[in-house]
Amino acid sequence: MAEAARYGTQTKARRVALDILYAAELRGRGIVETFIEARDLASITVRELTTRIVHGIAEHQEQIDARIAACLDSSWTLERMPAVDRNLARIAVFELDYTDTPAPVIIAEAVRLAGELSTDGSPGFLNGLLSKALSTKESHS
Repeated sequence: MAEAARYGTQTKARRVALDILYAAELRGRGIVETFIEARDLASITVRELTTRIVHGIAEHQEQIDARIAACLDSSWTLERMPAVDRNLARIAVFELDYTDTPAPVIIAEAVRLAGELSTDGSPGFLNGLLSKALSTKESHS
C-alpha cells in the first residue's frame, strides 16, 4: 500500500496493532492468540510498540472499554461504533491511560488513521471522544 510507505515507525506499529485488534474482533478470537498468529507470519514486522499496545489492551480491555463508553454521547454505544473506530479508540485510550506518550501525539495518530481507514465522520468523532477521555483521565487513572 502506497499510503503505508509514508507512515513513521510509531504509526506503522499502531497500524499493525489495529490490524490485529480488528482481526481478533472479526474472527471472534482472543487478541493475544491473533497477535501470536500475526507475529509468526514472516511478512509482518512486529515492533515493540505493537506488542505493548496489543498486550496492554488484552490485559486492560474491560477498563479501556468502560472509559470509552463513559466518553460516548448517550445515543452511542461501543457496539454501535464502526469496528475500526472502536479499535482505534482502544489503542488511543490505552496509550493515554497506560503510557507516557504525549496526548496530542496519541490523538493526532488516531484521527489520522481514522481519516485514512474509516468513515468521513470518524476523524471528528474520535477527536471529540479522545479529547473527552483526556479531560477525564485523572478521575479514571
